Amino acid sequence: MQYIPNILFIIALVGGVGYFTYNIRKVIRNIKLGREVDTSGNTSERVGNLVRIALGQSKMVKRPVSGLLHIIVYVGFIIINIEVLEIIIDGIFGTHRIFSSMGSFYGFLIGSFEILALLVFVSVTIFWIRRNVIKLQRFWKPEMKGWPKNDGNFILYFEMVLMVLFLVMNATDVAFQEMNNGNVLSQYIAGWFSGTSEATLAVIERTAWWLHILGILVFLNYLYFSKHLHIMLAFPNVYFGKVVPKGKFKNLESVTNEVKMMMDPNVDPFAAPAGDAAEAPAKFGASDVMDLNQIQLLNAYTCTECGRCTSECPANITGKKLSPRKIMMDTRDRLEEVGKNIDKNGAFKPDGKQLLDDYITREELWACTTCNACVEACPVSIDPLSIIMDMRQYLVMEQSAAPSELNVAMTNIENNGAPWPYNQMDRLNWKDEK
Repeated sequence: MQYIPNILFIIALVGGVGYFTYNIRKVIRNIKLGREVDTSGNTSERVGNLVRIALGQSKMVKRPVSGLLHIIVYVGFIIINIEVLEIIIDGIFGTHRIFSSMGSFYGFLIGSFEILALLVFVSVTIFWIRRNVIKLQRFWKPEMKGWPKNDGNFILYFEMVLMVLFLVMNATDVAFQEMNNGNVLSQYIAGWFSGTSEATLAVIERTAWWLHILGILVFLNYLYFSKHLHIMLAFPNVYFGKVVPKGKFKNLESVTNEVKMMMDPNVDPFAAPAGDAAEAPAKFGASDVMDLNQIQLLNAYTCTECGRCTSECPANITGKKLSPRKIMMDTRDRLEEVGKNIDKNGAFKPDGKQLLDDYITREELWACTTCNACVEACPVSIDPLSIIMDMRQYLVMEQSAAPSELNVAMTNIENNGAPWPYNQMDRLNWKDEK
């Protein structure tokens, strides 16, 4: 009978980690549905971005209030979860605070954990107030209704409860309080339980201990269904983020080769194509998630829906339908739909849907000014603009569905060498005008 708690703990641990692993493998599979992209080179710059942006949170603090609060939560969760290692060892082997033999260093650690737990609780409370009382505009955009709105609050509630359970667990642990080593905050909370019998305190402590570790396992598995998957994916996303100048757009190799051939006076335009040139050209641009590359799909899963991109978007600010955050949310939703299709059928079975039109409208795509404000604003190096440009490319090169103004400009460039409707011979007429 004495080993039943240990057995139950091991079952919960294996089940929780196993289910999380199962879901993460689906995420990896879905990301690999995208086109492969060469991410070799620029290693030192990528590592620098990882340290500066992902670990150092350098882009978060550009907005000081939310940036500072996020750093507290970020650091708090990383450090406090060191204690989870002790809980796991205690749970498996039936020990109690196995690291307490470390003496004053253990007291320093637990004391730090308690202070951070309080700071995390306060920070999360402020986050909740900003969302639900102050109602910051970026959290109340049209795409933030229903699940996206509730998901943000659920995460905050999770974090509040986990911090409270941690402090209550310490406060009602009689042996820990008698050590008087590291109980910098819990000693005051323990006063709330004065007059309570040791047997009752033991029940409260064990209940808080179990709820704390089970809550962590539930939180871990909730990440897959939540925008907070960025807790894990932000690091690879920043590493594989864009390292070329933000204003540089990619050129299609097939189009580049064709232009070079047209400009080469030694090429016979009537000769039959040979080698790779004889192959049918690949699809231009993207109309569905499988046409995007793997980094773009990783971006979609990494988006935390913070809305910084949308709040900086000049198109959105001026009332246009475009929201860069919605572009990423729609991409992730469509990718999840494709993944469920594969789960059901073993391979993707055409469902009559695609990212273009069914999720992202053409009006949204053409509202973009390509200013890169959304890319600059994102704290984890997500690039909504690349998806917009790939989908625009599909519309122009596959469907000839550019807006009339753009079609006129492109026709003028083709005929006159400039976007204006003037013959090249008339370009300098303006100098003779009086």
